[in-house]
Formats: sequence, C-alpha cells, structure tokens
Amino acid sequence: MNHSERYVFIAEWYDPNASLYRRYELLYYPADGSVEMHDVKNHRTFLKRTKYDDLHLEDLFIGNKVNIFSRQLVLLDYGDQYTARQLGSRKEKTLALIKPDAISKAGEIIEIINKAGFTITKLKMMMLSRKEATDFYIDHHSKPFLNELIQFITNGPVIAMEILRDDAICEWKRLLGPANSGVARADAPGSIRALFGTDGLRNAAHGPDSFACAAREMELFFPSSGVCGPANTAKFTCCTCCVIKPHAVSEGLLGRILTTIRDAGFDVSAMQMFNMDRVNVEEFYEVYKGVVSEYNEMVAEMYSGPCVALEIQQTNPAKTFREFCGPADPVQYFFKILDN
Repeated sequence: MNHSERYVFIAEWYDPNASLYRRYELLYYPADGSVEMHDVKNHRTFLKRTKYDDLHLEDLFIGNKVNIFSRQLVLLDYGDQYTARQLGSRKEKTLALIKPDAISKAGEIIEIINKAGFTITKLKMMMLSRKEATDFYIDHHSKPFLNELIQFITNGPVIAMEILRDDAICEWKRLLGPANSGVARADAPGSIRALFGTDGLRNAAHGPDSFACAAREMELFFPSSGVCGPANTAKFTCCTCCVIKPHAVSEGLLGRILTTIRDAGFDVSAMQMFNMDRVNVEEFYEVYKGVVSEYNEMVAEMYSGPCVALEIQQTNPAKTFREFCGPADPVQYFFKILDN
C-alpha cells in the first residue's frame, strides 16, 4: 500500500457552543488509518495527523456522518479530483422498498442487503396514501392492473430504504431477481423475490431501473424539500420504544435483531433510522448522568452513527420486552428501552 496515499473530503461540524457550522478539510490516510483536519475558513491545521481506529474507508462517502474524536462531521464533498475519481466514480444510491407482503420478513431481507455489501443510509416504515401510490406507479398509469397495484401497496406498511454501494442500482436489481416470483424461483432461486415473493404482484420488494427512476422514487419517500413524505406508522398506544444502537447497526446486525424480535412474538409497528447529536443524546440519557460511571461512554456511543428506533407492541410490552432484552450492560448491550 502507498503510505503517502490520502483521501480528502470537505466536512462540516455544528459547534453547539457558538451555534454555527464549522467547515474542515478532512484527510484520511488508509495505510495506517490516520486522520488530519484543516480549518477551511482560518487556513490552519485543526488536527495534526493522528491514528484513529474508529474511521474506516467504507465510511467515507458523500452525505455520511462520521465521528472524529467526539465531533460528528457531515461529509459534504470531495476535497480533490483524486478522491472523487477513486471513491466516487461508481458509488451509487438507490431505493430499496420492502412491500406489504414481506414486512414480516424485513429482518431476513435487511440481512441479505447488508451481506451483499450495501450500506443502509436511510430507513423508515411508512404507510402510502392513494395519491402517493399513484405517484409511485407513474410509469404504470396506462396499465390495466394499475388499480390492483395501488390497492396492494396501500394495504399495509412498507419499509423504504436508501442503500449505497458501487453499482447499487444494478446490484440491487440483481439481488431482487425477476419481477415475477415464480420466474425468480426458476431463474434466480437465491434472489429476494424467489425466497419471499408469491407472484408478479406480491413479489416482496422493489428497486428502480435507472438513475432517473431512483432519484425520483427516493425524492418521493425521502423528500429533500423539507416536507415529511409518506406518514410513519407509529401508533403511540400500548407500546414501548427500542433503539438499536449505532455499533449494532454498523456491524450489520439490524436484520438479525429484527428477526429475533419477531420470533419472540413482538410486533414492530414503526421503524426509522436517525442520527442524534450530542445535545440530543445527553437529554435522552439525562437520568443516567451522575448515576452510572459509564455515562460519557454511553453518550459517545449513541451519537457515533445512525440508530434505528422501533415501536414495539405486545400485551404489557414494556415489561415483557425489557425481560426479553436481558440485562442492560451499558457497554455491550444493543438496546435502550423506554417505558411508554
């Protein structure tokens, strides 16, 4: 490996004390995993080259949030043409949609997505309105089965995900298999539609066919304009909250955890991926401040990357779900449980 090779990004950090955003040039040296930072505005070194084991090459893509010594940085752009060519040439985002017929198999499908090398950058369980479903199926407006499609997709919750990897659009379509699940079982028996689909309509999951289609569909489910998009599915009654922590998400354990929760008899009635900043985490963990010695480590872990919040339903769920999760070791546990 070339020991002088480095990748450069433009990154931004929100300084809560000054209530402003600070912009940095972030350099990453893959040979030894070291980082360096320069203050863009003041043209001076902010962090000398230092080995940092918690940052990895796969974390470096535009739009991602990374933590460098307790500062959560958003990667805004490539810092030079070399970095853009090396890391950005084939990296794509696309939409992965788990349809109502396969919601019970979400854990297995998400595990397949992770094992195929995709990074899930956004995730939300949603309920589509008829208008949203009509917009989603805009390419099928002249088809005789349009009403059947709309009725099916609005009949229950869906899970929309933004997923990232090299050649994401083609690779996700390959992983899905043929649109008709019967054909998929014959031609691509290991594909998602072969494993979890029923027919040409109830075929478990969806993926866009092109860059333009992916951009349009991701804008529908995850609008950039500030509007909320399709409604979440939270019921806020007879439920408890489970937060799957960043280390479990980054280690690709989300799917396995969802499957384990389902197999234990619990219903996940809502789900969303989100990032917390330090202020939010300190408020979230306020009851532990001054009570547990690991408080600072707990806070740092919770804002180190994306979490996934789940709404869990079952008879007397707070008690039984807490028992199911086991002892809450503050260093090793996956779950943070709240009574509701």
